[in-house]
Amino acid sequence: MKKYLLLIFLLPLAFSSKAQISDANYRIYSVKLDKEVPLNVVAEDLINYDILLFGEEHNDSVTHYLERALFELLFNKYGNDLALSMEMFDRDVQPVMNEFLKGFIKEKHFIKDARAWSNYRDYKPMIEFAKEFQIDVVCANAPARYANLAGRKGQEFLKDLPAISKDNIAPLPYAVAKGKYLEKLTGVSEHATGTDSTQPAPPPNMGGFDLVVAQSLWDATMAYSIAQYKKKYKLKKIMQVNGKFHSDEGFAIATQLLNYNPKLKRMIVSTASDDTFPKVDWSKYKKFGDYIIITDPKVPRTYND
Repeated sequence: MKKYLLLIFLLPLAFSSKAQISDANYRIYSVKLDKEVPLNVVAEDLINYDILLFGEEHNDSVTHYLERALFELLFNKYGNDLALSMEMFDRDVQPVMNEFLKGFIKEKHFIKDARAWSNYRDYKPMIEFAKEFQIDVVCANAPARYANLAGRKGQEFLKDLPAISKDNIAPLPYAVAKGKYLEKLTGVSEHATGTDSTQPAPPPNMGGFDLVVAQSLWDATMAYSIAQYKKKYKLKKIMQVNGKFHSDEGFAIATQLLNYNPKLKRMIVSTASDDTFPKVDWSKYKKFGDYIIITDPKVPRTYND
């Protein structure tokens, strides 16, 4: 593996309140070590895994700060043997992402044509870092139009899509959530997998819409995208960023990955905010991942739910 000189870009990021985020605004707990650890421990531990699944709350300012910081720490260690994979971009916009990373198109066209989420500013630091150092970014998700079709009609209707359309989703038939993940899915009244109308998520069974089938397409497609990239670039480490619902407890993407490559080793990072911060009862969170990050609830969110 190439070694790169440490890049010191971990200055606190400013957000709307003009306050600054620092190490005082989060705590990281290692389930394996049963103690709080600094962020560099998470980065160092990736040597034991193939993929890091970083589960976020989409509007958590501290989480976005940490994503950028962790991404840079991983680049220091792996250089261009690192790739970024994201829920926030769909497979069909991969050419647009590649054009932007190579500097062919302007940001305004990238944002429009890649259907960037309305809070793109939260992910921009990682994308710009990837662009500067020519790190691959995998547009991992299934377009919402196909998840909507699967939820309305059932996944069998996806089989009639043109071949070029089916390239943008997981191979059919894909596995549908079951067991504890199914119970978790059907127990929620609403789960927002996106921040705007490009990622609708109707409540389970609302108006005949099957959320489980739709959600499973998102999970399966993101897992397939990761596994497909990893098959092509066997030595690369992958940092996948997604809503925590897509990876907590080893469910969703983490489970679907096993369907495409059971040998892949997955590290799960789960984030949350807790009113007891900075004192945290870690026993409440141990089940969610290998590392748990609890953020300061006093730090303003990047947008309101």
